[in-house]
Amino acid sequence: MKPYPAAKAYRLLEPGPVVLVTTRAATGRANIMTMGFHMMVQHDSPPLIGACIGPWDFSFAALHETGECVIAIPTVDLAATMVDIGNCSGRDVDKFARFRLTEAPARAVRAPLIAECLANIECRVADTALVDAYGLWILEAVQAWTDPDRKERRMLHHNGNGTFTVDGRVINLQERMVLWKQFQD
Repeated sequence: MKPYPAAKAYRLLEPGPVVLVTTRAATGRANIMTMGFHMMVQHDSPPLIGACIGPWDFSFAALHETGECVIAIPTVDLAATMVDIGNCSGRDVDKFARFRLTEAPARAVRAPLIAECLANIECRVADTALVDAYGLWILEAVQAWTDPDRKERRMLHHNGNGTFTVDGRVINLQERMVLWKQFQD
């Protein structure tokens, strides 16, 4: 082992796939942002997701105003689009139009789903106690969607330096997860 900078520990613990977050302001304007810092906080009763969205993000104001968003999960075929979305601001650009993404209606929130993504999770703000200090929102997943017909299913994980790891083969160890059988379906 050799020393590694503690300030870069996030590169070792990357929490999950890079996602796209949609919001819809009260004015009706939809936006998309790229987000790499998120985590499951609680998996049921209710499912809670921690998401880092700070005042530096254009989506912050809409999330603060409406209390809802959608977390859309893109796959590797959308890698360049996902990076490009993160390299411009919704202050200046209609990202759905620029990147030719399709707004699909959500069931429980006003923010749109992204039809081209593998999955979408409709969320409502559950707790804002850590927003001012850390930009950390606690979101409740209220409805989730997946596209079972989508051929590409590999997700991207940000390494923190402009490189990404692509999901590989799935290893099924369900038979060994004896204490967690209730979560296997």
